[in-house]
Amino acid sequence: MGRIIGIDVGQKRIGLAVTDPLRLFATGLDTVPAGKIFSYLADYIQKEKVDLFVVGSPLTMNNRPSESVKYVNPFVRKLVKTFDPIPVKRFDERYTSKIAKQTIISGIPGRKARQNKALVDKISAVIMLQSFLDHDNSLNK
Repeated sequence: MGRIIGIDVGQKRIGLAVTDPLRLFATGLDTVPAGKIFSYLADYIQKEKVDLFVVGSPLTMNNRPSESVKYVNPFVRKLVKTFDPIPVKRFDERYTSKIAKQTIISGIPGRKARQNKALVDKISAVIMLQSFLDHDNSLNK
């Protein structure tokens, strides 16, 4: 069974998370500059079997696409085209950045570490991917 990669798309950086081989847990993989993401993913896929990409879907409180969709939609189109036949699913990412920031504040000492935006992006990807796994597992029971 291949891994699932969770992707939190941003303008400057993209946070990545990955599942364990059994797809039980999500862990932080990396934060990659947006311009280098496709080469990073290509390198990763050469080393590890990947069965699915889960991309955070930016929604507002009314379930409408947020402003970020103008960056996410082109990214998803290129992801599908570049890594076909690996499927791509979208999953609600609301509140992941807020939860990630709160997690960092409560768990990491030092002001400098708490202001690390790359860490926020990676933890957001972990939260989103773990939520996807939990949701997917609840549907398969």
